Amino acid sequence: MNPIIRELEQSQMQEGRNFQIGNTVRIHLEIVEGDKKRIQLFEGVVVSKKGEGLNASVTVRKTTAGIGIEKILPVHLPSIKNIETVRQGKVRRAKLYYLRDLKGKASRVKENTETLSK
Repeated sequence: MNPIIRELEQSQMQEGRNFQIGNTVRIHLEIVEGDKKRIQLFEGVVVSKKGEGLNASVTVRKTTAGIGIEKILPVHLPSIKNIETVRQGKVRRAKLYYLRDLKGKASRVKENTETLSK
């Protein structure tokens, strides 16, 4: 990659965007309604990560009132103010698309307690 393009991408990338597949994350999205701005939270399990660098995107899934909701967001989107990890999941797959077919307690991901103690 051209060093000028790499330097430009590095200046636009945001810090603190380290999370893994299976983690439960809380995303703080800035919503603009007319001339008002507010922060909206979206908490769910990271189902997949795609791309790298400035082109990276993430799919986050949550279930509300028995209905599954997925959002696909660019990781370095300017309207994302913060991404915090709530729980670290213990998974053995790169994509968790099988969660779409599961309901209730079966759709939960086990928590990884090994990394929390270190």
